[in-house]
Amino acid sequence: MNEVSISEDTIKNIVEKYHGEKSALISILQDVQKEYSFLPKDALSLLSEEMEVPLSRVYEVSTFYNSFSLVPRGRHVIEVCAGTACHVKGGPKLRSRLEAELNIECGETTEDRMFTLEEVRCLGCCSLAPVVKVDSDIYAYLEEDKIPGILENYREERRQSGEN
Repeated sequence: MNEVSISEDTIKNIVEKYHGEKSALISILQDVQKEYSFLPKDALSLLSEEMEVPLSRVYEVSTFYNSFSLVPRGRHVIEVCAGTACHVKGGPKLRSRLEAELNIECGETTEDRMFTLEEVRCLGCCSLAPVVKVDSDIYAYLEEDKIPGILENYREERRQSGEN
């Protein structure tokens, strides 16, 4: 499941988009992650060569920022807010329900790579607590019993697009 085919042309095109500027490393890594849903080892090696940046530097940046992942992530990333307001208003119950519904623990990805579940310190939506974010969609004042329907919407969207 962790095997992914890396296209040398794709990496070259991403680097060329930023004219190979070393200062664009973060943006380039974001584009690579968008392409593969994570930062594959082979892609980082190619990126290092293409940009003429030491591989250690590429890994340094890749591992410093929480938004980057070196392991495969799901098509949809679910972030459960664990900030104070969300915690007090039921965030831990939302996390437990998501873990049960997805049959994974926080920090894991479903077998079908449809969902990755993560806990974040704060989503900056304290007045809307408790909050869960799926990709760029914010679910405010969320109640546990709404979770199955939310997940089903993403599954249905995938079915309608003809994906497996």
